[in-house]
Amino acid sequence: MEAAAAAADIQRHYYQGNVSVQLKADRTPVTIADLESEKTIKEILSQAFPGDGFFGEESGASDMDAEYVWLVDPLDGTKSFVRGYPFFSVQIALMRADEIILGVSNAPVFAEVATAEKGGGAFINDVPVRISDVDQFSDMSLSTGNTHTLAQGPQWAQLGKLISNVSRIRGYGDFYHYHLLAAGKIDAVIESDVNILDIAALSLLIKEAGGRFTDLAGQAVGLATTSVLATNYTLHDPILAMLSGEG
Repeated sequence: MEAAAAAADIQRHYYQGNVSVQLKADRTPVTIADLESEKTIKEILSQAFPGDGFFGEESGASDMDAEYVWLVDPLDGTKSFVRGYPFFSVQIALMRADEIILGVSNAPVFAEVATAEKGGGAFINDVPVRISDVDQFSDMSLSTGNTHTLAQGPQWAQLGKLISNVSRIRGYGDFYHYHLLAAGKIDAVIESDVNILDIAALSLLIKEAGGRFTDLAGQAVGLATTSVLATNYTLHDPILAMLSGEG
């Protein structure tokens, strides 16, 4: 919580400040806010837990064979940040033996901090949250992320079929649709082109709120995950069936 709050303060300082933007080797943007946020997070966690591993978006991985490994995206939503709109956050998760056991998602402009600990429930601003009880596509609110890569994938036609059957479709993206899902305000999230640092904390948030979180093939979240189906649990298998052409 301390590390995430410190990074959030850095992001508030630079937000809408015309910061310079550089492109990394993968053509994604990085700013001084990303770099300073990760440096601060790493310093705080390393001082408190010197034996733990660390995997950060900007500095890479170290001591990944440690019992505990911190997974950090210091500024998830950099493209939003540099364009001056508020859909960005600090993402910190703790992994033990390939299992996410702790997650913090701090959204500075929203003043919204989501937390989850394995077996301890899910909270937004210290208030317990719970997923919805919607069980029909006709009543479902669905949010998608990275639609341009979904459109290039093999499930695009089936996703179109699903969309034609739902009550409402939105594209909130980044941290925000997961916070909404955990709080029961929407019912499912479909996303592509992600990595574990984007979603580790959020995956635990959804699970601890009573939901289900897999990739689009129904596989459990791991270091190699690149897509997401997150739901209120009830809708998960029906959505998987439709995306696979069986529904």
